[in-house]
Amino acid sequence: MLYNLIMHHGLSHASILNLFRYITFRSVGACFTAFFLMLWLAPRFITKLHQIQRNGQPIRAIGPERHIKEKAGTPTMGGLLIIFSFLVSTLLWADITNSFIWIVLFVTLSFGFIGFLDDYKKLAKHNSDGLSKRSRISSEVVISLLATYLFQQLMPSYLANDLTIPFFKNILIPLGIFFPLFGMTIITGFGNAVNFTDGLDGLVIVPIVVSFLVFALITYIVGNSIFADYLQIHYIPKSSEMAIFCAAVVGSGLGFLWFNAQPASIFMGDTGSLALGGAISSVAVAIKHELVLCIVGGLFAIETISVIIQVFWYKLTKKRFFLMAPIHHHFEKKGWPESKIVVRFWIISIILGIVGLITLKIR
Repeated sequence: MLYNLIMHHGLSHASILNLFRYITFRSVGACFTAFFLMLWLAPRFITKLHQIQRNGQPIRAIGPERHIKEKAGTPTMGGLLIIFSFLVSTLLWADITNSFIWIVLFVTLSFGFIGFLDDYKKLAKHNSDGLSKRSRISSEVVISLLATYLFQQLMPSYLANDLTIPFFKNILIPLGIFFPLFGMTIITGFGNAVNFTDGLDGLVIVPIVVSFLVFALITYIVGNSIFADYLQIHYIPKSSEMAIFCAAVVGSGLGFLWFNAQPASIFMGDTGSLALGGAISSVAVAIKHELVLCIVGGLFAIETISVIIQVFWYKLTKKRFFLMAPIHHHFEKKGWPESKIVVRFWIISIILGIVGLITLKIR
């Protein structure tokens, strides 16, 4: 909005306002705006949630025993504040005429609304049963298919239906009419993968920050013809504006970590985890870096795979492969302290983020 106002009124010729021409400057501005907005609003928001949610987030009875005692009474739906912070920041600093921004926001807000309904139903029923899996997944599928189709209309024609491969500059896998299905799988899959990972204080928000930090850089490069050509990456015009959105999420995530670190004062709930998962995956689809997301967001994939293995193995043998799934609960059951699990998972996430960045250079 600031960018559009300055450009519309021809104020960019002023020395200091000329900075608004640069995506890097506006990305930093978006990050700090979201961060300080979160720090300012969170204490009031948490107090209000305590008044509304007197019993806090419902804790699963089949979960680790200590959760019932240690995490009872902690309010949920912190994702509302995360979304509000990066939404305001994005609209303030980004070019609001950019279609990529609006499509990503559409996915983010839609997934966030599904998560909100899920959280609300759990609170209303005072148990951990939210929306039915069928209604939840079907809604996500429709949203993801529509978003993928819209992204295709913005891509260069030679890329619209193809899958790019990390480390190889000239290899494109033509998916044809199946690309929307692939994009839908990525967006829906990672939306729920982030949701699976959100199970311990601070566990999911740092990998989210790392992922968005990596993709802020990637989107900036993909949308810059000079850098894209130098690094031999497929150039997608105007996609670099999403770096501002990614930076806003980074700032919002860091602000949320201030209150979500152990012992958490607030949980993001499905409202936040679904929105953030949909956001990062839609950015990846928009810039044709879906497989890089599988590397950078590998921790989310591992958590999801652990659930799949657990379900499959139990149906096959009537025994559990892990002590409990997702896998972070397995380590809890083995006696690992929560802080050790969280920090080690953070380390894994950072390493995977670095590997994801390496794909930009090795071609």
